Amino acid sequence: MKTLKTLMIGAAALTIAIPAFAQAPARPAAPKAAAKAYTAAKTPWGDPDLQGVYTNKDENGIPFERPGQLAGKNLADVNDAELQDLIAERSKAAVDRAPGIGGADTGAGPTHWYEHYGAKNSRAWLVTDPPDGVIPAPTAEATARNAERARLRGGRGPADSPEDRSLYDRCITRGVPGSMMPAIYGNSYEIIQSPGWVAIRYEMIHETRLIPLDARPHVKSGIQSYMGDARGHFEGNTLVVETTNFKPVSAYRGASDHLTLVERFTPKAARTVEWSVTAEDSHTWARPWTIAMNLTKDATQPIFEYGCHEGNYGLRDILSGARADDAVAAKAVAK
Repeated sequence: MKTLKTLMIGAAALTIAIPAFAQAPARPAAPKAAAKAYTAAKTPWGDPDLQGVYTNKDENGIPFERPGQLAGKNLADVNDAELQDLIAERSKAAVDRAPGIGGADTGAGPTHWYEHYGAKNSRAWLVTDPPDGVIPAPTAEATARNAERARLRGGRGPADSPEDRSLYDRCITRGVPGSMMPAIYGNSYEIIQSPGWVAIRYEMIHETRLIPLDARPHVKSGIQSYMGDARGHFEGNTLVVETTNFKPVSAYRGASDHLTLVERFTPKAARTVEWSVTAEDSHTWARPWTIAMNLTKDATQPIFEYGCHEGNYGLRDILSGARADDAVAAKAVAK
C-alpha cells in the first residue's frame, strides 16, 4: 500500500507539474538573418550586367508627390495592406478615366491598346527625398524666371505655330527624366552595354542615350541638347549617370540651364532594377530632391516602332484646326 500510495502521489505531482512546465516563458525566436544583397552578374569585361529589356508599366498611376490622404507619413510608414488598397483605387481610377483618353470624341479605344491598366505599383508615391514626399518650393529666382516665360508666351494661342506645342506633341523628345516616366503606352526600355559605354533605348519617341564610362569631362556649357550631356560610372553594382547641359526648353520642371540630374540604376533582384534620379539646381530649388521607381526586366515587352509623325498628321491637323477656329472668330468679329 505504501508503494501504491507513493506512486499515486508521484503521479499527481507529475500531473501538476506538466501545466506549470507548459506555461513557462517561451524561448525568444532567433532573429531573422538579414536579406543578402543582390549581386548582379558581370559582363565579360567585368562591369555589372544590367543588359536587357525593361518596362515600368507597373509604376503607372503612382502620384509624383505624397498624396494628401497620406499626410504625415513617410514611404516606410505605408504597409503592404495600405499599398494594396491604394493600388486598387488607382486601378479603378485608370478605368474610369479611360473614356477621356484622346479626347471625348475619340475615347480610349480597346483596352489592349494601353499598358496602364492593372498596374502593380511598387510604392505609394515617387518622391523619396525630402522624406515628406514633397519637392521643395521654387526659389524666388525660379518664380521670376517662369513668370517672364509666361509673359513672353502671353498673347499667343496654343497652336499659333509648331513651337507653341510641347516637345512631346512635336515628337521631338520627352527629355530626361521625362523619358523614364511611365505613360499609357510605350513603357519599354532597353539597356545595352559595351566596354566603356552604356546605351539606353526608349520606345516612346524612340530616342537613344549614349553614356560614356571613361571619366571624360562634360562638354562646354555652351553646347546644349534636349537630352543633355551624360557621363556614367559604376559604384559597386549601381550605374550612376550624371547629366548636364540641357536646352532651356527641355530642362525638367522649369529648371534653369544649371540643372544637373544624377540617375542611379541599382539591381535589386534578377528582374528588378531600382531607378532613381536626383535633381540639383540651386537656381530653381533650395535643395536637391529625388524620385525613384522600379524597372522590371521583361523579354515579352520588346521595343516597338514609334513612328509618331511618320504617316501621322496630328501636328498638321492641330495647326490647321486652330486656323479654322481663327477664321470662324474673325468672321464673327466682322459681323
